[in-house]
Amino acid sequence: MLEAIGLSPAESRLYAVLVENPRSSAAELATHCGVSTLLAARTLAAFARRGLVSRLPGRRARYVAVAPDIAIRPLLARQEDELHQVRTAIHELTTSFNLASRYAAHPAEQVEVVTGTDNIINRAYALQDSAQVRFRNIDKPPYVMRGHADNVERERRMLRDGIDYRSVYDLEVLALPGRLRLIQDAAAHGEKSRVVAGAAAKMWIADDALALIPIRNGAYSIDAAFILHSSALLDALIALFEHEWQRGFPLRAARPSPAGPPGEEPSPGGPDELTTDLLALLAGGLTDEAIARALGLGLRTVQRRIHAVMRDLNAVTRFQAGLAARERGWI
Repeated sequence: MLEAIGLSPAESRLYAVLVENPRSSAAELATHCGVSTLLAARTLAAFARRGLVSRLPGRRARYVAVAPDIAIRPLLARQEDELHQVRTAIHELTTSFNLASRYAAHPAEQVEVVTGTDNIINRAYALQDSAQVRFRNIDKPPYVMRGHADNVERERRMLRDGIDYRSVYDLEVLALPGRLRLIQDAAAHGEKSRVVAGAAAKMWIADDALALIPIRNGAYSIDAAFILHSSALLDALIALFEHEWQRGFPLRAARPSPAGPPGEEPSPGGPDELTTDLLALLAGGLTDEAIARALGLGLRTVQRRIHAVMRDLNAVTRFQAGLAARERGWI
């Protein structure tokens, strides 16, 4: 447990056992920890020099641990100082690397090819963590990541840090059960979200410095990914994202229902939660069948609710319903 401050697993174990068993000898600690008496004695002597333990007076050497908050704090401070120096060095090296890449790199070095699911996921997360100002994302199936939990927490941390996080979602994403609620939750935490039909390409872009594009060889699998560094190609990719963003339909965060519990018919005062979800999907251009799958409802139930909300909005067409809902601030 103390490996992070520079102790080995064996040293960490010996110190923890001594905390629980004060006035122990090297032989007694060796028995508790399953190591040799010689190793225990050498470790205790090293601990005494570092201020982690004190040797008690007497012919037979016995030891007590120094209070952990007193003994370990200097080691922790030293470790934090070293980490700060490493971060500073990384920043300086990254600046030098970017300058060298921009002005001296061969075109072949501006694009990397990453293969293997785990490698793609690791590079994607590293790219996301590298963002300092903004992060752009076009989301569309298929997915290489096994779940959304890790990425949700990472995104929320970025939003708390003030990073401008923008996502364009393909209509196919909204048709996946439960995804609309996840997107609305992300919007509630600060993500700016839009929906498009037939998104151009799946991509992640960190600042204006780095991008990842999955490469799909088959119909349902992602086999590799391109990593693009600062270049004219990356500039073109950023322009493509901005084009998709401009043509996208904005999605708003879910808001508390003013009309009662989910499942009730919409009222003039505003839609219930389920109707808000339905309107967002309807405005996004999904078919009745896709909306039913996304909301986990029967097709007839969805059609009945669509007719009801169009009636409340005095709309003849879906397009009119979408405009009226936006004017009222419902979506």
